[in-house]
Amino acid sequence: MLVSEFFDLLLKELEENPSLRGYYRFLNEPSKAKFIFRKRYYIQRLEYIANSVTKEKSMIWDCGCGYGTTAIFLALNGHTVYGNTLEYYFEQIPQRLKYWSRFGDLSQLKLDYKNHFDIKEKAQYDYVIAQDTLHHLEPVHEALDIISESLKSGGELIAIEENGKNIFNRTKNYLRRGNKRILEIYDERLQRNILIGDENTRPLNEWNDLLSTSKIYIDNNSVEYVRLYLPISYKFSSEEALDKKEKEIWKKNAFLKKYFYFGTNFIAIKK
Repeated sequence: MLVSEFFDLLLKELEENPSLRGYYRFLNEPSKAKFIFRKRYYIQRLEYIANSVTKEKSMIWDCGCGYGTTAIFLALNGHTVYGNTLEYYFEQIPQRLKYWSRFGDLSQLKLDYKNHFDIKEKAQYDYVIAQDTLHHLEPVHEALDIISESLKSGGELIAIEENGKNIFNRTKNYLRRGNKRILEIYDERLQRNILIGDENTRPLNEWNDLLSTSKIYIDNNSVEYVRLYLPISYKFSSEEALDKKEKEIWKKNAFLKKYFYFGTNFIAIKK
């Protein structure tokens, strides 16, 4: 299934299940420009994952899978996928699986309510997907060791992250939580306290240092920066034109790349 086809079906799901719209806000936007802005960012990231999973019928761990959307997409494309999630996300999983099973085989998909630190698989996965997840994993060194241990030799971590140097995000997060980057919360279902990074985003060079201590190494050729333009830009230019400019600018302008691009995608390889 193509990413564009999957996105169209996601919109139909949101029409049927409004409780998902608090997170997937595509149908909440009054302006076409803001809808395109959100759509483009979503598709850019999912396309990055789809293009990075090059092995057919691979074994994938979707680490911190949230509502399971990416895991569902990968399973519909023939991969064996395990996803773990916590909190309120899990409540939506049964209804979501019922919807998406109309469009393909989900028999090789398992979504579980499980803390990252309770996962003990060794050398099992071809890929680990961490989409908006790495900055929530604490203690981070132990979390990355678990990812490394779960990967086969030569396996790949595909990371979809916020850019930790983005000026707007850093300011917003600081005003909301100050420098308190790690929370301890009680999980009712697990019946114990767990640590969670509170939007503890980091720049690429810091992820590179952290991952290398767990014997996972970023492939510099895989790095991609995404989302520079504000929603209003989509009133005056096509999404294709802005997408092309975004891809060109970060390769030429180190300052804009470092401080103004919102997202960073990369692949890190276990060696």
